Amino acid sequence: MSWPTCTSDRAGPMMPAVPRRLVLGAAFCLGLLAAPAWADAPPADGCRVAFDVGSSGIRAGATGSAAVPRADIDYLAPLMAGRSLDDTVPATVAALSATSGLPAQAGFDPGCRRVAGGFSAWRLALSRDPAALAATLATIRAKSGVPLLVIPQTVEGAYGYFAARQALGEALTTSHVLDIGGGSLQIAGAHTSFGDNLGQKVWHRQLCQVIRRTSDAPCVLQPLAPEQLAAVRNWLGEKLRPAAQALGGSVTLTAISRPVTRGVLPALERLQGAAGKKDEAAAGSTLGTLSLASLSTAIDRLAGLTLAETANRVGSQPRYAAYLLSDMLLVEGLLRATGGTTLKVAELDLTNLPGLLADDRAYAWGERYGCYLERLGRQGLAAYASDPATCPAEAPPPRP
Repeated sequence: MSWPTCTSDRAGPMMPAVPRRLVLGAAFCLGLLAAPAWADAPPADGCRVAFDVGSSGIRAGATGSAAVPRADIDYLAPLMAGRSLDDTVPATVAALSATSGLPAQAGFDPGCRRVAGGFSAWRLALSRDPAALAATLATIRAKSGVPLLVIPQTVEGAYGYFAARQALGEALTTSHVLDIGGGSLQIAGAHTSFGDNLGQKVWHRQLCQVIRRTSDAPCVLQPLAPEQLAAVRNWLGEKLRPAAQALGGSVTLTAISRPVTRGVLPALERLQGAAGKKDEAAAGSTLGTLSLASLSTAIDRLAGLTLAETANRVGSQPRYAAYLLSDMLLVEGLLRATGGTTLKVAELDLTNLPGLLADDRAYAWGERYGCYLERLGRQGLAAYASDPATCPAEAPPPRP
């Protein structure tokens, strides 16, 4: 099946339309969003296994299986220390192994086609040295048998929108989904998408460097003087200006990631002395709502406090509260950049696995991986959007 390619005003493709075998009549580009369970119909080319390789670990999934085994691997730490991802190769190979890694733990069929998607940390490594990362990926493929692709942010955003639409169904009433990870963030909808290497840990570290002159993270940002707070807000506004250009005007957002669901929203509820407005939604999830006005007021109240005072006010441990102010500022900046006055919050355990399992292009690249790596070294992220059919077919590597 040939998929059309969506594009946004920023460089990089959005995820192609979802195959009809997975979502009847659904296409990200066209916004036809019928959403039965994606796993009800297996891929026409047989079973698939996918690996979601994020900034803090790997999660695996397979067609026809509800199991999602995980391996915790910190991919951001070596990059923030100025090193490459080579130190993580042994743990990555061990997790990808069909005979002793995550697929074996979950009982996935070892004969399934396999592909891995690398996200925020892998994009950061690619931006630093494409040739070196291509060599690292070749080593991972040789030792594990699994091709690992570096997935563009707009494609990752589309994966998140796909998964949220599947989980929430009609309860997803906003135009876009906001996903803040450790190393990057994505805003994705049916037609437009925006992504930036400004995840929770990256943004916090940037504030530490600018305000406290340290590369240690987390650092103690508080207290902030009013003029410091104003400068940070102005700085973040400039950094997020491309979001409005990419999204084409005001959008409405549902946040689906832990910095908001486990951090910002509960803290606001605690500060307001109420349980907050919540409605039971589909799939056993919980939808909450926060307003830009209440968020800005909370930031103004917390900025001048010490970290210990903040942790006490919101009922959190200091190691978690250390990220709260930077998280709040990031969410506030995103709402302002997108013209929003409220943010829906969905407590969901989402992964990129459903979208990756549905992505025919990714599996096509897995069969022409040598060509992909060569293009990755020359073209960077654009390699994913090029046509795998223009590469010669390759013999699969022997299974380790």
